Amino acid sequence: MANQLLAGKRGIITGALDENSIAWKVAQKCKEQGATFTLTNAPVAMRMGAINRLAEECGTKIIPADATSLEDLEKLYAESVDYLGGKLDFVLHSIGMSPNVRKGKPYTDLNYDFYGKTLDISAGSFHKMIQTSHKLDAMNEWGSFVGLTYIAAQRIFPDYGDMADAKSLLESIARGWGYHYGQSKKVRVNTISQSPTKTTAGSGVGGFDAFFSYADQMSPLGNASADACADYCVFMFSDLSRMITMQNLYHDGGFSNMGIAPQIVEKFSGQ
Repeated sequence: MANQLLAGKRGIITGALDENSIAWKVAQKCKEQGATFTLTNAPVAMRMGAINRLAEECGTKIIPADATSLEDLEKLYAESVDYLGGKLDFVLHSIGMSPNVRKGKPYTDLNYDFYGKTLDISAGSFHKMIQTSHKLDAMNEWGSFVGLTYIAAQRIFPDYGDMADAKSLLESIARGWGYHYGQSKKVRVNTISQSPTKTTAGSGVGGFDAFFSYADQMSPLGNASADACADYCVFMFSDLSRMITMQNLYHDGGFSNMGIAPQIVEKFSGQ
């Protein structure tokens, strides 16, 4: 339901790859709620996806940028502010990639060059995006940064590998910058810890389908969909959430507070 929660707000949405991407859904919801924004992704990711179609649907511009490059990020902010006609009100960080996971390297036998890339791409880029905005004074007061994370930052999911370390760092960065940017400009920084979601990236994790079903049965409300996560992001970008900052917000149907569920017990009870 469009009620123009983001009317007049400007932003940047990273990470939209295809229709299964949470960032893709966020872009559609932000457009529906009255926001204007630019889209960005790494040039290599853009060649793999269908982001041009999303840009056409949303009537906006794509600005290619490597989120680990300060030069690219400065260009991203400058072009976004110019194209949108003013400072920004929100930024979505939906960026994550692990060469170790892609190459099947277990947590007990990491390639450390890959490990550094995992941390830089999946978490360091969040720090760089916020720091660049801060230095360029590109965000309006009461603006909102949101990073997408996962409960593997707090609990062990063995097949998630070194991405768990990256998500832990991402959440720490949100707290650090939430303090500093809040003090200087009242800008908010939060992370949303989403249910396992059938995205192109998520489905690449080993055993994903089985775990998706497990989490769905463990959660009293079931898994939160990508569409529902997009709605939550819209709320976090809106003025309705203006006093929320430095938080890791679980959006997982209740999974994060569950110990066991009867449906799971039944599977091991022999009945």
